[in-house]
Amino acid sequence: MALIFMAMFLVLWKRGNMGSYVLGFASAYFCLGLGFLVTHLVPDPGAFYVFHATQVLYTLGTGALIWAAAKRVGQHVSIRALAVVYVISALTLAAAIFLSNDTGPRLYIINTGYGVMMVIGTMALFNVQRRNAIDTLIAVLFAFAAVNFLVRPVLTLIIAGGSDASAYRESIYYSVLSVAVTVASLMTGVALIGACAWDMVIAERERGERDMLTGLRARRAFEQDAIAIIERAKQEGVPVGLVVADIDHFKAVNDVYGHQVGDKAIAAFGGVIADMIRNSDIAGRIGGEEFCILAWNCDDERAEAMAERVRRRFSETAVPGMPSNNRLSASFGVAGREAGEGYGKLFARADAELYRAKESGRNRVCREKKANVVTEFRPKDAQRA
Repeated sequence: MALIFMAMFLVLWKRGNMGSYVLGFASAYFCLGLGFLVTHLVPDPGAFYVFHATQVLYTLGTGALIWAAAKRVGQHVSIRALAVVYVISALTLAAAIFLSNDTGPRLYIINTGYGVMMVIGTMALFNVQRRNAIDTLIAVLFAFAAVNFLVRPVLTLIIAGGSDASAYRESIYYSVLSVAVTVASLMTGVALIGACAWDMVIAERERGERDMLTGLRARRAFEQDAIAIIERAKQEGVPVGLVVADIDHFKAVNDVYGHQVGDKAIAAFGGVIADMIRNSDIAGRIGGEEFCILAWNCDDERAEAMAERVRRRFSETAVPGMPSNNRLSASFGVAGREAGEGYGKLFARADAELYRAKESGRNRVCREKKANVVTEFRPKDAQRA
């Protein structure tokens, strides 16, 4: 069953052009299946190396599963922490094997190690702020696995008692283990495959909503998301800032250097924006050379500061196909959402500030405020751009 799951994850990764976390799931089930085969096929189950070999394989499988599940939702899991858990468990297991031939202490040690690893993974998954239903299901399954590893050996060994290592396969504990592992692996595998399939659907939909040149949202997708985010900001009382930006003298770029270089300029500007906004912000290309950024939990002053950082970075960015000493510039209009205001009015005010920035000489950030102050920076090569 584990090898079948491994094959399915490999197919999803190959056909769906999915991330490395899918390979992590495939590796996890490969290691888990190999560990089960070692336990089942070795001629002498009482040999000292059997528990060590299965512990290595099951630990690799568990670690890969935790790493992949965390990476899928953008969480970080310390590989060093998982390695420390394994080393402590392995050393303790070696001592237990040396001192006794009873399987009881060995099973306590091994399963406690797996349980601690799953607790680490569970904490990472429940730490995700924005979870959908399938993310929550996977986190719950991880929590169930952690409890299973920590509690099952104790209950089973209390009820059935331990056994000699040579009779491990015939023990009641091993029968209960086989059933528990099969059920848990099946449930988790199905949930993870469902999650990967869902990720494929979302990725395909997002590809259709993305601008081909920049990878940012296309206009329709940006406006839909912006409206939803502004409605959420209204309910939660969170400030939102809107930035509208436009590449200066873009028609001249197309006329002098050609449309291919113009496309590269648009891609370069989109790349600068994508690199400099936060995960909570959204950005989109809403026209030929016009872009828009909606900054979450950001008033107009902080939105202005962000726009200034983007402006400076773009003014230092080389565009392929243009002379190395020539740089482009961009103008920015900024507005903060007022009470009761929707996307349309907010955009109109930010766009008016962009028009003012253009009229004031370009390559600057204008923000709507009483003093009508303009933030301005004019590099030496601004005229050439």
